[in-house]
Formats: sequence, structure tokens, C-alpha cells
Amino acid sequence: GGGLPKSVENAVTVATLGIVTASIVAYLPAWSAFADEVATMKANMGDSPDFSAAIQFWFFFATMHPLLQPVLWISEVLHASPGPKIGEILPYSFLLGNIVAIWTTQTFGAVGRMANGLALAAWFAFVGSGLSGTGDLGAYNLALNDGIKGCPTYEQVRQPSMDDFDVTKYQGRWYEQGFHDWTQFTEVYDTTLDIELNADKTRWLDDFALKGPSPTRNPLAWQYSPTTNGAHYFLFGKLGEQKGVLQETGFGVSFPNYIVDVQKDEQGEYTEAIQFQCLERGGVRVFEGINFLTRSPDMSQGRLDAMFARAKAAGMYPYGASPEQIHIVEHQPAGTPPIDNVWQRFYDNIGVNKLLALLESSTHSSFEDSEAAMKNQ
Repeated sequence: GGGLPKSVENAVTVATLGIVTASIVAYLPAWSAFADEVATMKANMGDSPDFSAAIQFWFFFATMHPLLQPVLWISEVLHASPGPKIGEILPYSFLLGNIVAIWTTQTFGAVGRMANGLALAAWFAFVGSGLSGTGDLGAYNLALNDGIKGCPTYEQVRQPSMDDFDVTKYQGRWYEQGFHDWTQFTEVYDTTLDIELNADKTRWLDDFALKGPSPTRNPLAWQYSPTTNGAHYFLFGKLGEQKGVLQETGFGVSFPNYIVDVQKDEQGEYTEAIQFQCLERGGVRVFEGINFLTRSPDMSQGRLDAMFARAKAAGMYPYGASPEQIHIVEHQPAGTPPIDNVWQRFYDNIGVNKLLALLESSTHSSFEDSEAAMKNQ
């Protein structure tokens, strides 16, 4: 890598290695605990495909969170860049800055290696904070078997409000008010779940919708994302004989989803719910997900406090249901119109929004078609 004196290159290399090493050492106890739990899983599961699926599930989301950060930062820089724009979209100043950055890393090899090293150090530090519990406890509590080992049974967390549970009343739209769940991201908002049952009520489709990034997290860029007006992903559930429990499948793994508590209005319709997902493999809890749900996007502090109290009564605080470990989801007022600007029209023109809509409609159609096929068997 020419362009810099050899002594400077060596100094940069040594400094970069030092930073990467420090990012690992700073969280070494957490990484060690993680390795011990993985070893326990491996010893108990051997070569089971469930072991590799669970580890891949963990690594995917452990990596996605830190990868998202520079994307959002670059997006803010893009929309803060001054001056005239190409096609009313790309500022010349942003393009020039990228050209300079690429030229610098290509011309001065040590600078490029330093940039790669700093990115690696940032990854180790970010994941390490998730493993050690010093990061975002709502969306990035990555430790295995933290606080308490394994997953509870449904009977251990189920509340009396579930005694006469009717799953048909659970269908429809739910607004997520809070979560503890590293498959979700604090950078999004307006999160909803649309629950649809098949005809014989043995399976359900969870249409999980969100918008992002949020105006709070990205005050400049939030209006210009391809997911500004929403995106969907889907989870499939199989209902068993035990009311309030389903086996949910998504991201290559299957785990129980407990409906722990529901609240009703005067007509007996469900207005609030607490869900709890837990993935245990080889005696080790790999993942826990907690959702605070309501039928309305509005949520008073009093109702939220009451929901925390019910989660505590269910024994869910050790699993992440305490106020310190729940991320509160932002919601826009009901009826807020979709964003319309030059970026959204650009996405329309290249077919991004049509692709997102096709994914949503095809998933619902597939769910309905599979139901029809099962009936004809």
C-alpha cells in the first residue's frame, strides 16, 4: 500500500491491531460466558441441525444490529449534505465526499486497512455490549441463559385472564407498545401485528409490519427510506390443544409463543395482550421475545404501568419484561397519511414498493392456498 512512509504504515497497523484487541478484551468475560453456553449446547445436542439453526439465528441478528448503524449514519449524512443534487436526489457534495473517501483508501493502503480494522473493532464492541448487558437491553440483550437458565413452562407464566381464552377474538390488528426482543430494532416505529387464522383454527399467520427508520432516531433521513411507508415480514404459527400456546416458525427456527395475559372491554373483546416467545436448545435459552400489545396505537402511562405489573406477576421480569429492559415503540396518530416525496416516487418508479406489496399479498395468498390444499387432501 504505497503513498505513506513505511514507518507511518507500521504505526497505523500497530494502532489498528491495538484497537481491535482492546475491543475484544473489554468484553472478554461476556465472550467467555457465551462460549461456555455454546459448548454446553453442543455437548447436549451433538450434531443436531437444531443446534446449527439456533446459532445461525443468533449470529444473524447479532450482526444485523451493528451493520444497520453505519447505514443509518450514512443516510443522515446523505440528507444533510448541502448544495445542488443530481435528479433532486443525490447531492453532488455527498458524491464528491464518497469519491474522496474511496480514492484515499485505495491510494493509501494503510488507511484502508485501518478503516477495516476500526469496523471490525466496532463490531466486536457492539456485540460485546449486547453480551455483557451494557447495551440496549430492549433490542440487544444477546447473552445466553442470562439471569435465569432455560425457558419457563406455559403454566409458570400463564395468568388467570387466559382461563376462557378464545383465539378467534385474538385475530386482527395489534399495535406493539413495547418489546424485549433482539429480532426487532429500536430504529423502527409504528409496529403492528395482524393475526389471521385458518378455517379450522389450527394455524395462524402473523403479518408483522413496521416503518423505519423512526423520526426520533433519524430526524433527517426517516422520510426517505424504502421502508418509510412500511414493510412486512411473516411468522407462521401452529396451534395445539393447549389454549394460548402456539408453535411459531420464523428465521429458520421454531419456538413456542405464549399468550400470557389478555384484557377485555365491556363487550368481551380483547384490548391488550402480553406475548412471550422463548427458544431453548440443549438446556440453554438462546432467545426470549416479549411483546406488549394493544388494539389502539395510543397508550397511557397508567395502562403501560399496569401491563408491567401483570408481566411481573407472571414472573417475566427475569426474562426481560421489566421497564429497564422493554423498549417503548413510537407510534404516529391513527390516520396519518403516507409520506410522499421525491424519494418515495423514485422507489415507486424502480418498483421497490410494488415488490414489498407483492411479498405481502403473495404470503397471504400462500397461507390461504395451503389451507385449501389441506382441505382437499
